[in-house]
Amino acid sequence: MDLSARYLGLSLASPLVPSASPATESLDSLKRLEDAGAGAVVLPSLFEEQIRSEERTLEHFLRRGAESYAESLSYLPEPADYGLVPEEHLERVRRAKEALRIPVIASLNGSTPGGWTAYAERLEAAGADALELNIYRVAADIAVSGAVVEEEALAVVRDVRGRVSLPLAVKLGPYYSALGNMASRLVGAGADGLVLFNRFLQPDVDLEALETRPKLLLSGPQAQRLPMTWVALLHGRLGSASLAATGGVQTAEDALKMVMVGADAVMMAAELLRRGPGHLSAVLDGMRRWMSEHEYESLAQMKGSMSQLFGADPSAFERANYVKTLRGYHL
Repeated sequence: MDLSARYLGLSLASPLVPSASPATESLDSLKRLEDAGAGAVVLPSLFEEQIRSEERTLEHFLRRGAESYAESLSYLPEPADYGLVPEEHLERVRRAKEALRIPVIASLNGSTPGGWTAYAERLEAAGADALELNIYRVAADIAVSGAVVEEEALAVVRDVRGRVSLPLAVKLGPYYSALGNMASRLVGAGADGLVLFNRFLQPDVDLEALETRPKLLLSGPQAQRLPMTWVALLHGRLGSASLAATGGVQTAEDALKMVMVGADAVMMAAELLRRGPGHLSAVLDGMRRWMSEHEYESLAQMKGSMSQLFGADPSAFERANYVKTLRGYHL
């Protein structure tokens, strides 16, 4: 049974890719994921805020006392020239590359254009096989238009693309006014693939302390429908760009559905956190059983067969299905 896949130009033994999360944090967990059949791994993200914090700290100490010896500043490089970065993050990439045989994808998380994107070069130098650019922004400023938000995201992608030659995936949220157009523009800006979707994590309210506090709710099966729909809509419409589906994938059936609508890679996190790395083996075994029972010899045979482009009922992903679904519901 051929479960091989191609994602971002990389050859994967399977389409299952653990996404950036605590599940890919330790080297031991990464090795267990590889042994369980992961096609590749995405390491935890390095955040724009981490890089900027390092730069601010360095600048503070460089300029301390400069009011007395201002001329001394001319002998010191600016913070960006120091290359001061969270070295432990680079070391994580290096160790993963040395220990694993499968592709290692680094993750860079940010939202605004700026010098922090230079860190992409350092991740490439550390040995990453590909880079996932995680664009995370809650557009809450009522004075900022959607067009501005989109252009800033595109600027980040263009900046990173100009700095690295390795394959670049962009992980984005679903909250763009014209998502299909934005997907096409991201590919035009240099993305080799898209990861659908970034999940916005909302805080909770503590009624006793009267505070907002972070509270992570792991995704469930209901989270699959949104990425499944958009992978189906975009499959075959973005040239050679890869599509990865992420959100709510728990079982072999979930993974097979994502491949059938057109996903090149199927990412998992929540269920790995619940059940551990070995759960990947169970998912792959289930995929093989289903394919055998339905006389599929490879994933390539089924990929995209249920997308809007090739599906028997293209309207299932459009407004016609919306009307039909609502009218067909009875108490």
